[in-house]
Amino acid sequence: MVTTATELAAGFAETAAELDDTAELPIRNLRALHASGLDLATLPAEYGGQALSFRSFGEIVRILSAACPSTACIWLMHIGAAAGLVQMSAPGAAKYYAEELRAGNRFANALSEPSCGNMFLMPLQAAEPVPGGYRLTGAKRFVSGCEIADHFLINALVEGQPAFFGLAPDDTVSYIPIWDTMGLRASRSQLIQLDGTLLPADRRCLPPAEPKPNHIAAGLPFLALGIADAALAALVDHARNRTIPTTGEPLAQMQWLRFEVADAHLRLDSATLYARQTCWLADQNSPEFAAAALRAKPLANDIARDIAQLGVRVGGGSGYLRSSPIQRHFRDAQAPGLMAYSVEVCKDRVGGDLLAGPGT
Repeated sequence: MVTTATELAAGFAETAAELDDTAELPIRNLRALHASGLDLATLPAEYGGQALSFRSFGEIVRILSAACPSTACIWLMHIGAAAGLVQMSAPGAAKYYAEELRAGNRFANALSEPSCGNMFLMPLQAAEPVPGGYRLTGAKRFVSGCEIADHFLINALVEGQPAFFGLAPDDTVSYIPIWDTMGLRASRSQLIQLDGTLLPADRRCLPPAEPKPNHIAAGLPFLALGIADAALAALVDHARNRTIPTTGEPLAQMQWLRFEVADAHLRLDSATLYARQTCWLADQNSPEFAAAALRAKPLANDIARDIAQLGVRVGGGSGYLRSSPIQRHFRDAQAPGLMAYSVEVCKDRVGGDLLAGPGT
């Protein structure tokens, strides 16, 4: 599957700049991913999948992100929603969602609320009980690929407690075009408005018996690592080919740049190892996965932004031009650190745990 993703990514890279410019959904890319079998491969074997390991899944997200991060972002959320619904639903509903994924239908992750403050697993909007389920009036934002989604993984407060549902959008669901952004422009992560939308009782997810690893938490660090890979490659290419007029030597010969690139490469390797360790924990169904994911994400987010910033310094005026991939990688690199949990939220949790007193 990693080889398949690598082959597809070569084509995705050719259209990434155009998709960034037009902010159009990469529908052709998403269809190619489904046709390759990558969608279904992520499901457990009992639902017709190949039980793709989290380690392989992370590498695939990284490969796709280096080529076209908008495609990678939509696919990550698509798989996260689909696999989440299969994992958390009752057997009949789980089988239904697996068949929907097999058929090529689209899933999207609709958890973040405009006022949730990055705490997407703790909804503030309450759904009221009605015959057949619960009605929700509210909004969810930054829903990647929502305009082509056939199913949402959505949450709401039910009797004061967070609850998850599968939702097929109907005429009570509308899309507010807010997505005119700096980066990840083709992900089209719009705001969705819910006007008395019925969350069906038979699509309510089961309360989890215990926390389990999930694809979104495992994949988010790799989304940033892929952007870092692309930014570093663009930086190196420019440094090798840019000649310094006063010396006639390539920019790559400058010692300060060698030090900076070495530091960036070492930090990227470190973030990669931690992200891979996190996926290994997920494959072991380890209770340590959640804590590791909270650390892996900011490590990856920070190095992606720092490498992209270094690329702008190295590229100078040439890298600042819209025709240069350097400026696109810089813009894309800002997004993963803002995605829940943001870098600040992750570091607050990690720092709070370290500074808390015994027994607190």
